Amino acid sequence: MWINDILEKKGKILALSPMADMTDSAFCQVVRQIGGADVVFREMVSSEAIIRHNEKTLGMTDFVPAERPIVQQIFGADPQTMAQAAAIVMEHASPEGIDINMGCPVYKITSNFNGAALMKDPDLACRIIREMKAAIGNTPLSVKIRLGWDDPDTFSSFIPKIEQAGAQLITIHGRTKKQGYSGVSDIMRIAQAKAIATVPLLANGDIHDPRQVQEALDVTNADGVLIARGALGNPWFFQQYISGEYIISLEERVRIIKQHLQLHMAQYGERGLVTFRKHLSWYLKTNKVGLDIPGIKELRGKIVRADSLEQTHAILDELVEMGDQSKIFDFAPKSLSQTN
Repeated sequence: MWINDILEKKGKILALSPMADMTDSAFCQVVRQIGGADVVFREMVSSEAIIRHNEKTLGMTDFVPAERPIVQQIFGADPQTMAQAAAIVMEHASPEGIDINMGCPVYKITSNFNGAALMKDPDLACRIIREMKAAIGNTPLSVKIRLGWDDPDTFSSFIPKIEQAGAQLITIHGRTKKQGYSGVSDIMRIAQAKAIATVPLLANGDIHDPRQVQEALDVTNADGVLIARGALGNPWFFQQYISGEYIISLEERVRIIKQHLQLHMAQYGERGLVTFRKHLSWYLKTNKVGLDIPGIKELRGKIVRADSLEQTHAILDELVEMGDQSKIFDFAPKSLSQTN
């Protein structure tokens, strides 16, 4: 089981979080190639679409060996549908784990009683877990939750119930659904969740900088961290935490961006040049680059309008040349417990 294998070998789990439209095969390949991440969670897929054998959705669960170990996240609200979908994904791609989304706060998900809405109905959540566990056998089943729907202490009664139902790993984001992504992640409540949990638990929320990882682990005593936006534009995140080296040269940044773009276009075809722009905007944020580069704002504007691969590469090469005029961007991450 990948969970115990990592914990026995390393003591803590460093994982890439599932993020809709972002943690696809191309991005996961880049993260795994750079190294440091123990496991990657792929973007969520709809259980309803899977059982309808929707070709696009099923294609979202395609993996290459370099991504493994990998966990596929599934969302839905019907126990039988979720179980069928998990079985189909296992037969199609054989991921090392299946994850249930019980934490997404987005309206289009929760309005159908998916995601964080399941925290309002623990009995339904437990039926889903039991049915899915029966369907996937020995494959580990994990669950991603929040503190609660609107009550930040819901987790204290929810965690024991989903553990009893069969959850083998829990990730908790330190906000309620009502908060969405506003305010701050409550690291002290994550610590309380860890004290309650009897299965491994990962901390999630507001760990945007590698220098915040150790504090998150120390304060919560969690069994690892699940990194989301901190890794966007910074697939070096996990390796930076391990090595303690935080500055990536512009040459290396551009090399990885070009490689990521190549993988992205291999996955999506010519339209990938346009869909990759969401990654470019993250790669070129000043706090991600770690350098204060004169003219980078104008360069960002140019590159998201580029209409050919050659033009995109030429603009990226300009970025390397601009490095001579740059200086270190003095950015110190906040303490996670500062505002809790």
